[in-house]
Amino acid sequence: MPGGRLSQQERQQITQGLAGGLAYAEIARRLDRPTSTVTREVMRNGGPTGYRGDLAQHATEHRTHRRRKTTPGHPGTPPPAHGRDSAAVRDYEATFAEVFVQSGLPRMTARTLACLYTSDTGSHTAAELTARLEVSPASVSKAIALLEAQGLVRRERDDRRRERYVVDDDVLYQSMMASARSTAHLGEIARQGVHVLGAGTPAAARLENIARFVEFVSESIVRAADQAREILHGKP
Repeated sequence: MPGGRLSQQERQQITQGLAGGLAYAEIARRLDRPTSTVTREVMRNGGPTGYRGDLAQHATEHRTHRRRKTTPGHPGTPPPAHGRDSAAVRDYEATFAEVFVQSGLPRMTARTLACLYTSDTGSHTAAELTARLEVSPASVSKAIALLEAQGLVRRERDDRRRERYVVDDDVLYQSMMASARSTAHLGEIARQGVHVLGAGTPAAARLENIARFVEFVSESIVRAADQAREILHGKP
């Protein structure tokens, strides 16, 4: 049924469809499933190049077993905020994290970032992240260090003097600015090569094209980020 859990046979069909170069929409049509179901399934289990139906089936069974084992053991745990389905939220976090993995972040770092973005406060302490992700404090510390280096999170102190890691609109803006600066730097280095290799040579022409391209891209990033910040997040 379209609304039920994917079967092992369906997961094998997804594997075959990906191997055959089919789009998610076409795979979903053949399974009589929503495209979003197939997309989430693939992104949660290795992405389009790493998805395997047998491993996805095993991972799903493991998650189901873990939920059944851990949920009754915490009678004092408050109910999910806003009446949310805890299992659905965790599945979505896994899907969201997989997008970051596909963009190049290590898996633990991606999970940490997804956890922060999907929290209502947009922030967590190290202890909260450790408990939420069920990992060691060292793993969280390493992930946060990488996210800070990329400008994706910032630190601040709350009213209890605890250090919190924060994501918000301004953090995303600053991250885009850092990306633009990095892109522009590539253009500067490429243009230096034009003088070293000699203007008019094939190699110099190639580097000049690189410089012009990345300069245009970096300027576009800055312009678009400034406009988006003003229009979407500006205060009246």
